[in-house]
Amino acid sequence: MFSFAMQCQDEAVDTYKHRNTIDDSGAPTLNVKLDELNIMRRSDNYWPVPGEEKTPDSNNPKTLNDSSIEMKNLEAGDGAPPCLALGPYFADGKRRVDYVLAYHIQKPNSIRHKAPKFADGNFIRRLRRSLSSRSSRAPLQPKEDPEIAAQKQQTNYHQDDQRFRREEFEDNLQENGLELEKDEKSKIPGIGFLKIHAPWNVLCREAEFMKLKMPTTKVFDVKQGDNIVERIRLFIHKVTAPLHPKVDNLQTPSVKSLSHPFSREKEHLFDLSDRDTFFDSKTRSTLAYEVLKRTRCTKATYSMGITSLLANGVYTSAYPPHDGDIEGVNAEPNDRKILYEQWASYSVFYKYQPIGLIRKYFGEKVGLYFAWLGVYTQMLIPAAIVGVIVFLYGCATVDDNIPSMEICDPRNNITMCPLCDSACSYWKLVTACGTARASHLFDNPATVFFSVFMALWAVLFMEHWKRRQMRLNYVWDLTGFGEEDEEEHKDHNRAEYEFRVMQKAMKQENSTSKGEKVKLTCTDRLPAYLTTVAMMIFLISVTFVIVFGVILYRISIKTALHISTYPAARYHVRATVKTTAAIINLIIIIILDEIYGKIARWLTILEVPKTDKSFEERLICKTFILKFVNAFTPIVYLAFFRGRHVGRPGKYLYVVGSYRMEECAHAGCLMELCIQLCITMLGKQLIQNNLFEVGMPKLKKLWRKKKSDLDLKREKELAKTMQQHEKDLFLGPFVGLNPEYMEMIIQFGMVTLFVASFPLAPLFALLNNIIEIRLDAKKFVMELRRPNAVKARDIGIWYNLLRGLSKVAVILNAFVIAFTSDFIPRLVYKYMYSPDGTMHGFVNHTLSYFNVSDFQPGTDPVQPMILGHSVITCRYKDYRDPPWSSTPYDLSKEFWTILAVRLTFVVVFQNVVIVMSDFIDWLIADIPKDISLQIHKEKVLMVELFMKEEQGRKLALRNSQKRNSCASPNKSLQCARSKT
Repeated sequence: MFSFAMQCQDEAVDTYKHRNTIDDSGAPTLNVKLDELNIMRRSDNYWPVPGEEKTPDSNNPKTLNDSSIEMKNLEAGDGAPPCLALGPYFADGKRRVDYVLAYHIQKPNSIRHKAPKFADGNFIRRLRRSLSSRSSRAPLQPKEDPEIAAQKQQTNYHQDDQRFRREEFEDNLQENGLELEKDEKSKIPGIGFLKIHAPWNVLCREAEFMKLKMPTTKVFDVKQGDNIVERIRLFIHKVTAPLHPKVDNLQTPSVKSLSHPFSREKEHLFDLSDRDTFFDSKTRSTLAYEVLKRTRCTKATYSMGITSLLANGVYTSAYPPHDGDIEGVNAEPNDRKILYEQWASYSVFYKYQPIGLIRKYFGEKVGLYFAWLGVYTQMLIPAAIVGVIVFLYGCATVDDNIPSMEICDPRNNITMCPLCDSACSYWKLVTACGTARASHLFDNPATVFFSVFMALWAVLFMEHWKRRQMRLNYVWDLTGFGEEDEEEHKDHNRAEYEFRVMQKAMKQENSTSKGEKVKLTCTDRLPAYLTTVAMMIFLISVTFVIVFGVILYRISIKTALHISTYPAARYHVRATVKTTAAIINLIIIIILDEIYGKIARWLTILEVPKTDKSFEERLICKTFILKFVNAFTPIVYLAFFRGRHVGRPGKYLYVVGSYRMEECAHAGCLMELCIQLCITMLGKQLIQNNLFEVGMPKLKKLWRKKKSDLDLKREKELAKTMQQHEKDLFLGPFVGLNPEYMEMIIQFGMVTLFVASFPLAPLFALLNNIIEIRLDAKKFVMELRRPNAVKARDIGIWYNLLRGLSKVAVILNAFVIAFTSDFIPRLVYKYMYSPDGTMHGFVNHTLSYFNVSDFQPGTDPVQPMILGHSVITCRYKDYRDPPWSSTPYDLSKEFWTILAVRLTFVVVFQNVVIVMSDFIDWLIADIPKDISLQIHKEKVLMVELFMKEEQGRKLALRNSQKRNSCASPNKSLQCARSKT
């Protein structure tokens, strides 16, 4: 903020040198002394603008009258006194407020904040003054310290500098055709508003510049397709009619207006009978914002646009106003109120979203997000149904599962080796009966089918969204909006980029030629890039270290529970360790998510991207990498690393000294993976997504109200008489759609990447999204300022991330089925080693023998007996040769056979699913057939319309030439004869 004041210092010096000023009392003041100006130049830092700003002087009636006047050309047209409208209108109640800029109002010098008494600078000055007074024999004079006076002058100068910059910017806005109205008598203390209205000629000019497609008077019939798919779609549309929101459509679905880029030369093509409604409020705000972005302040060292003015505190906020109130008896009907009733209410959770109205009010980019979220939620319904069926199949067949029955059979009397060194004793396999039965719910043959189904589901979802997106592009007249249009609007640089370019230009002022354009190169950004790479590697390493710390927690807490004297703790060791570790992982994930989001934004700011689009894409990439690693590292460890490198009894693998690596339960690690996925998914959705989205905006709103110096009673009284732009200031600023997309992308990863271990994930995602849609709707309608409408044809980089996740999901699910579950060992045993072709004997086949005399010294159990019997051999889960063989404890032939089958399954599964996915992608067209036909029909109709117009012009020109020729006296007789 202080850099903004520095740039106008030279200009202010000249101004103060050659101009006398008038104070509030009307008396002329002296010119500012050059000594004071030199003091101002001593420091490049300026005091921040105080929270409470300048108010009109009560001693000067002229100031009171002029503190909230319109700009000079904004008197009411009919000469009537202006009426105060509560809606988004000027004081005359006629001209609509298309955009609002808020700023701090300066305080008079008498009530401006003073410097803190015990600040470091003041302490040094007071010490210096006391020392000088001791050395001087003259009495102290009641004269103010010149450095304190200079400090006050710096503060006043900074505030005046902001006011001068605002005046220049507002003059330039008026030169560009906008109409302005200041409101410094608002009911919010210390805040002034600049209301902006775009008149008709400015709207037409900007619409023509932007090549904005508008509906013409030409209307044509939209014929639905005659194929079976379209008939089914129309039948479903009729059946689900009660589920559609009660929103009035501007046109019937069978009729569409022909759209054409707006042109002032072709105004006769458009219906301009009602100019007030031809451009809706969203379009008016967009056009006004285009003028704001193009307007510059050029009197400073470098030019500044609206983004730079906001970054430097000249204006505190900039936003388009909402259409009106949504609650109360006096609330007039408007689009915002309709959205509140038909979209942002939990009572309509079962209905479709009014996507057309969302796009009309918030713009295409927001509309596409909610359309994508609706399609994603809709596609989760069949996935959730199939997942529940798979889970119920596991519940129904648990009693018929032979391996779990063998584990639960006490007649087998299998003694297992200790789970930890010394403290743990031998245990019976029958005690793992509950875990084995629970594992069958998620580890059964149906999960393989469900993995294939979800891989194909992801492809169908992507194809369905592409077709839905194309249909929306056609309905919203975005079929001609492409990269060329984006390039035309990509030249609005970010404020940080402009400031860095200014700094570079000032350093190279003498070395560069005047015609050479200064810009930031890769060399300029190299330190930022190196910082980004180093920081990303460091943060990913921190995630790995934290996960390793949780592993050590599990190992140590398991040993502590085994030696506990509390019986309940010893009996529920596994359940306690699994649950507490999963909850710790959840808490760490939620905390690191917030930290990583802040760091990713800071790293992106360091890189100084040129445009907002570049900034957004870089931020998305960094945030996605960090949050993805944070969320899925514990899950990947449980799925692919736990229990893989533990060694064997007598030769275990130790880390960090004496910590023995974890083993999986006898039924495998799939159950623990399921628990981790369940707690992480439900916890993130319940705490991070829902509670944070509900609670944080309310806390921020309370904090803004607290800073506004308004008590609760006064605020309620003022809310009834506040204008719309004043109410909007209390709402939260719109920070973009990245947090909403990121939340859903991580959820999509939870649903697809490890769905083989948790078939209920689609069901939980569906229930969350039903609530999420209404939460986001309520947030956009009630708690956020209206965002700037942005045109967009697609969801951008998020589609590429979804497509990448769907590809990775195929590979990960193949590895989960092959290596984490017991599907492949059961398959190999049944068809290669089973004597009767059944699963009888499978448990004994998976257990190896260990002679207890081979324990390393100090690792054997303290209690070597179990149930009063001494143990000679114990069993452990692995495929190794017995101690009496020629190669004791070596990996057996069964191990290598199963490993070969596992790898073969991964290759076959991956290729089969990818081929099926590509076939579905090829089979389903990206553009619906009826849409492609309608686009072609529109082009033909547009050509015919212009041909008729051209023929009409030629005919009119011919008739006019004929009349002119007949008007001459020489050819009047010939014209009369030709008529006869």
